[in-house]
Amino acid sequence: MNSIFRRLILHQPCLFLVCCAIGSSLFLCLTTVAAGPGRIPTDTANKIDSIPAGTALPVLLPSISSKKLKEGDKITARVAQDVPLESGAKIRRGANVIGTVVSNDVPGTGNGAKLTIRFESVVQDGKLIPIRTSLRALASSLEVHDAQIPTTAPGESDVYDWLPTRQIGGDVVYGKEGPVARGERVLGESTYQGVFVKLVENSEGHCRGSIGGNDRPQAVWLFSANACGLYRFANLELRHAGRTEPVGEIVLESKKGPVQIRSGSAALLRVVSPEKVGV
Repeated sequence: MNSIFRRLILHQPCLFLVCCAIGSSLFLCLTTVAAGPGRIPTDTANKIDSIPAGTALPVLLPSISSKKLKEGDKITARVAQDVPLESGAKIRRGANVIGTVVSNDVPGTGNGAKLTIRFESVVQDGKLIPIRTSLRALASSLEVHDAQIPTTAPGESDVYDWLPTRQIGGDVVYGKEGPVARGERVLGESTYQGVFVKLVENSEGHCRGSIGGNDRPQAVWLFSANACGLYRFANLELRHAGRTEPVGEIVLESKKGPVQIRSGSAALLRVVSPEKVGV
């Protein structure tokens, strides 16, 4: 066979080029047939059209200040760990979650402020996925920092990844690939892709357990299964979480001075209903 190719190249170069062209065309045709008529092969394994109600979205927040924001301004948060969906697809860590300032009420200097935000979409692979979310928990950058520090000092033979940490809200994570527990009750597991637990009701903070039958373990990153409300924010109150009308609108009110959230703070959002584009 090699001798045939050599002869073609040396004595019939034009015929050799024609054979190459035919072979390339045949390969292209076979590839197209395998993919189906009129279709180009694509990877659709991670195609997401909507995000089911009840899905938790742990996000890292940018700096948010009622002194600087005005109605209509955009706020971009980032997903803090991979969020697997029932369909088999996943929202990847680092995907943007886009919010809009609905209103910014600033009565006057030193008299407090009220900021209303609505998170409206997840952006992944250039595609916008509409959502409406409530705010289940909001943690300061100090809380986020502390939740990543082991509760015990490493010994000489300890593996750092296996040391226990305490989640925002009190659950204990017993290292990577270990259980997540509160006392003797195991609530979920920690993996190298993140922490997954079933969210439980927190009646004191009016946070629900499962929503719409979605009782799957949720991606919570540094938050506990019962995390609910605000953690380590002075002079700040959650006036409306967005669970009820107006659905999706999160209202934060400062008792004194502006609403101020430092970069590196985190929120545990929860999808209340998937939205349709154009509606």
